[in-house]
Amino acid sequence: MKCVCEGIDLSDAVLKVVKACSSKTTVPVLECIKLSAKNDTLSLSATDGEISIIKTIKAEIYEEGEICVPGKYFADFIKKLEGVQITLSLEGKRMDIGYADSQTNMQVLSADDFPRIDTQINENSFKLRTSDLKDFIHSTSFCCASDDSRPILKGCQFIINDGEICVTSLDGFRLATVKGKTVSATGNMELICPARTLSEIEKMIPDDGETEIFVQRGMILVESGNTVLTSRLYGGDFIKKENIIPKSFITTVTVEKDLLKASIERAAILVRSDKNSLIIFDITNDKIEISSASEIGAVQEPVKATVDGKDVKIAMNSKFIIDAVNALSEEKITLSFNNSIQPFVCQNEKDKNKLYLILPVRTGGSSN
Repeated sequence: MKCVCEGIDLSDAVLKVVKACSSKTTVPVLECIKLSAKNDTLSLSATDGEISIIKTIKAEIYEEGEICVPGKYFADFIKKLEGVQITLSLEGKRMDIGYADSQTNMQVLSADDFPRIDTQINENSFKLRTSDLKDFIHSTSFCCASDDSRPILKGCQFIINDGEICVTSLDGFRLATVKGKTVSATGNMELICPARTLSEIEKMIPDDGETEIFVQRGMILVESGNTVLTSRLYGGDFIKKENIIPKSFITTVTVEKDLLKASIERAAILVRSDKNSLIIFDITNDKIEISSASEIGAVQEPVKATVDGKDVKIAMNSKFIIDAVNALSEEKITLSFNNSIQPFVCQNEKDKNKLYLILPVRTGGSSN
């Protein structure tokens, strides 16, 4: 294999595909990027068994071939060579990297052991406005679980039904659900996509236009420009959000988002080293009194609000409520409660397509 390409093109491609390299594996080839030189293109591929990314760039090919290079080291090295032309050539069990008047070499592995990446995934599909897809991912993926105790909760559930889409995530302590419309779909479907996959999709797609997601045999495929991403989907039954979200509330509070956010963030500072970062809302007639206390000190601030219903006092994780408030977009938001031990809901005042549910933290006080 021997080829010549521009450093900026190679660096961009390497930095995209290296995200799919495995960082924890006993299979060395999964830590590699496969380089395939053919015709007038150089294709870079990486996979960790769950997610795969392929990126193709233009190159002058003098000798066709393919080889696997150590992904992280290759990426770190090539991103330092964006301003020069690069020559890649295979010499025995090493690859020579030529640039300007210099040359470096790296040990390589045979491409024969690299897993085959299936890109024939096209049985079903749905299409979304790209801006909507980015918003769905941004608005829900932060509520996915991060540990492996319940793998299915590490993904977002997509339900496509009669032109509408609902994306839901939860980690056992909070839930996010967002509704919208599809541009088109080959039929109704349900899938659970890993949050990590969605994060990479969000980065690779542009800010405008439309994005089509192909689904087949527990896999998805998304293509953008010369980049193709495939990923396994999670199998199993996702938790039914209808069984978790309360049907009615006894107290609804309307408050200015920025005032509430600023007060919560101040109260959170003194408890940020605590496990639950506990803050308390004491909701009465015309205000939310926000408080927190730790060995460092105590905060107590009133925030003006419109309260409809009974008084309620409730404790919560400050990070969870800050995340939910940040994900809402209107100047005023609503918080809906039943008592101090049941989950409560955060939404925009008018557009109810986004809903965030948070479990309170039980304290020694009595429930309302």
